[in-house]
Amino acid sequence: MAKHEYKKIFLNGLITENPTFRLVLGMCPTLAVTTSVQNGIGMGLATTFVLVCSNLVISLIRNFVPSKVRIPAYIVVIATFVTIVQLLLEAFLPELSASLGLFIPLIVVNCIIFARAESFASKNSPLPSVVDGLGMGLGFTCSLTILSAIRELVGAGTLLGFPVLGSAYPGILLFILAPGGYLTLGLTLVAFNAVMGKIDARRRAKAAAAEGSVA
Repeated sequence: MAKHEYKKIFLNGLITENPTFRLVLGMCPTLAVTTSVQNGIGMGLATTFVLVCSNLVISLIRNFVPSKVRIPAYIVVIATFVTIVQLLLEAFLPELSASLGLFIPLIVVNCIIFARAESFASKNSPLPSVVDGLGMGLGFTCSLTILSAIRELVGAGTLLGFPVLGSAYPGILLFILAPGGYLTLGLTLVAFNAVMGKIDARRRAKAAAAEGSVA
């Protein structure tokens, strides 16, 4: 596979089919943990680790697992790496582990991971599967970071706990609460897809112009 194809796979997860802003997957952790940038980055990187490792293993065993038991096999693989992440967080980042709480073990049933396992890793060789997992994971991480930065900044006037808007800023509690998560996600979805729509329109116009010139 050529380098540009790996780049396309990576950018597909990062931008073109961003799991949060384009595919609207993994909404439970997206809405629940994005109250602070620390939580968003932590959850995103944990999911990225599981995505990369599970994609790699599933790609390696794809020809040895009967189709009838592929889902249970995927669950075992994913659960193994989720357990590793959970133990590492509890050992080295106990505050982050406590803050993320139940949403770390729930990575096992995250639809993003199952979607990539079923649609990509089970049909492709290991290296492209790793690149796909990395792209999707970092796309998810960037999405959570953006959402959590907006919510923390507007809601508390801080970023990563540091007062950015000054001690006099009163904060808008709505953005820290659950309704603020829906509001922030909705506005960000509109903005992201508006930008992507313009980019897609320009690409189509260039392609049409190129075809016209050839004809």
